[in-house]
Amino acid sequence: MLLVGVLVPALLLSGPAARAETVQYVALAQTVDQVLGNIRNWIMGILAGVALVFFTIGGLRYLMAGDNPGEVEKAKGAFKAAGIGFGLAALAPLVVEILKTLVGGL
Repeated sequence: MLLVGVLVPALLLSGPAARAETVQYVALAQTVDQVLGNIRNWIMGILAGVALVFFTIGGLRYLMAGDNPGEVEKAKGAFKAAGIGFGLAALAPLVVEILKTLVGGL
């Protein structure tokens, strides 16, 4: 028992905890081009995700509409919103290219 009481603190203080280590951030972007590329990827992901949710809602509404024409129109509206969302996600690279020219013509 005494041996454990002596060895455990000695092992804890002799490892990497005894000295301070520098932390390197690998996720930082080095250039404006990388930042705009990351923005493009985020925009595309978010828009595609929201469009997929609207597509799913439209499909469920259409399946559950039965003979109710009002629900069918709501489902078609959700499909239209999903199509617009997918279109905007496809146009996200174009928006980022426009931003690049505005920022500094990279």
